Amino acid sequence: MFAEHRAVGPLRIFLVVLFGLLLLFQVMSLPGQFAHMARESPEFAYLRWPATAVTVFWVLCVQVVVVATWKLLTLVKNDRIFSEGALKWVDVIVWAIAAGWVTLAGVLLYVGFNATDPGLPLMLFLMSVGVAALGLLMVVMRALLRQATRLRADMESVI
Repeated sequence: MFAEHRAVGPLRIFLVVLFGLLLLFQVMSLPGQFAHMARESPEFAYLRWPATAVTVFWVLCVQVVVVATWKLLTLVKNDRIFSEGALKWVDVIVWAIAAGWVTLAGVLLYVGFNATDPGLPLMLFLMSVGVAALGLLMVVMRALLRQATRLRADMESVI
């Protein structure tokens, strides 16, 4: 368990940096990018606000995952990762990934039906398969955490 405790500090530093960068993208970069796109390509200007809303939502989903990971790291540090409280935070991660995936699937359908070039739909399909795999992996990890939590509770009741 000592190695896990040593990894918590550096991981928290990276999570803070990641959260800050995501916030920067959410507030400045993404709205600015789509405003620039609307000025440069007036024929796609109608997509400015929907694209801004969807991408800001995706960033929000990632931010939720970062915060839930922070909470899980706190449980690791306090040696309480095998508890019911940890399962709630893993559920938060699973639901954030599911919300992002549903939105991504909607964007894929919209782009797929309106695209003239297969490049963007294929990239979106690849992303949706990757996000689905990540979500399903988290469901499996949640099941493993639940099983380990039960085993630990059983061992503590015996001792």
